[in-house]
Amino acid sequence: MTIKEILNKGTFMLKDKDIITPKLKSRLLLQFTLKKPREYLIIYDNKEISKSDEEKYFQNIQKIIDGIPLQYITNSQEFMKMNFFVNDKVLIPRHDTEILVEEVIKIGKKMKNPKILDLCTGTGAIAISLKKYLPNSTVYASDISKDALEIAKKNAESNNINVEFFESDLFENIPNIKFDIIVSNPPYIREDIIPTLEKQVQNEPYIALNGGIDGLDFYRKIVNKCYDYLKYNSYLCFEIGYDQKIDVIEIIENEKKFKDIHCIKDLYDNDRVIIAKVGD
Repeated sequence: MTIKEILNKGTFMLKDKDIITPKLKSRLLLQFTLKKPREYLIIYDNKEISKSDEEKYFQNIQKIIDGIPLQYITNSQEFMKMNFFVNDKVLIPRHDTEILVEEVIKIGKKMKNPKILDLCTGTGAIAISLKKYLPNSTVYASDISKDALEIAKKNAESNNINVEFFESDLFENIPNIKFDIIVSNPPYIREDIIPTLEKQVQNEPYIALNGGIDGLDFYRKIVNKCYDYLKYNSYLCFEIGYDQKIDVIEIIENEKKFKDIHCIKDLYDNDRVIIAKVGD
């Protein structure tokens, strides 16, 4: 089969199974299989490909149909203009989370040498991005998962970024440091919602999705303990689900240790980020 023929067939197979963005996924899978850029597929669309590459390609098409995320097949996800290794041990970084990172960068740029803690780091995407764009910062990151931390360390190394990682259940093993910013994109999906999510999302780590019965477990735990680790006039920054603004703000307000609590929307006009400042 030629490149053009295989792309058309792959797209048809995905479209037939109601896979979102079938043409894009078909192309990205062929680029991955052939290890060639997009331009190559366009210029050489009449070129025959080998039987072994054809077999690999259609095996991967079937994986997509079976619900395996594309990023787990290619072991790659772009985030904040960097490439991150991903596999089924970590949540795939979403571009929505770049809103959180960008807001923290704005805050950090107003500080001389900010100390930043990223809780539930997963791939390390938030921590590594913050260190890259705030080079004068000191960034710490933690996760309860050993597998996730191995991947986060690998991503820090591949992007040539220095982050200090801790295996920790939230604050459990965090050194007694006062931070300027604590940031987190914690698990926030309600338990009863997880089985209704699209198959590809359900194939991501359950531990990285499950926010408890109401999706708010991690916000409560972090808000309850974070004050001991924050300087006066420091910041707490969360990513939230689109319908969690009122609940998360209420959790923060109930601690009576924060001020200037506000929400920032994402590019789709969904509530996405909560920022709170330590103070009376």
